[in-house]
Amino acid sequence: MTIAPTDPAELPYVFADAFNSGDLAAIDRLFEIDALFVTEPGRTVRGEERLKANARFLALGVPIKLTLRHSYVTGDLALLIGDYLIEGDGPQGPIRLEGSATDVARRGPDGRWRYAIDNPSGIDR
Repeated sequence: MTIAPTDPAELPYVFADAFNSGDLAAIDRLFEIDALFVTEPGRTVRGEERLKANARFLALGVPIKLTLRHSYVTGDLALLIGDYLIEGDGPQGPIRLEGSATDVARRGPDGRWRYAIDNPSGIDR
């Protein structure tokens, strides 16, 4: 079972493991209930729409690789900046998606870190 980490720098790697397992419920456990997902610059979703957005990424059928570049922590907040690559042969043919994400995580009352804002398009204009 996927469990949110106690170290915010581990969150992207736990996410990658959940993503690569294909388990949408495991991915969802790594987000706060009211977490915000940036589907593209200027467009955000929450709740059921956030779950659907993650499901669309999973439907690509291709694994993700994540590399954390920076983790800045103050109190119960963390800014995570990392690079991702989704590459391989999907059901519809070759896929290559890459970018630099800027995410905000928050430590919950249980001491575990979850995404409060997931912004995969990060620094894209």
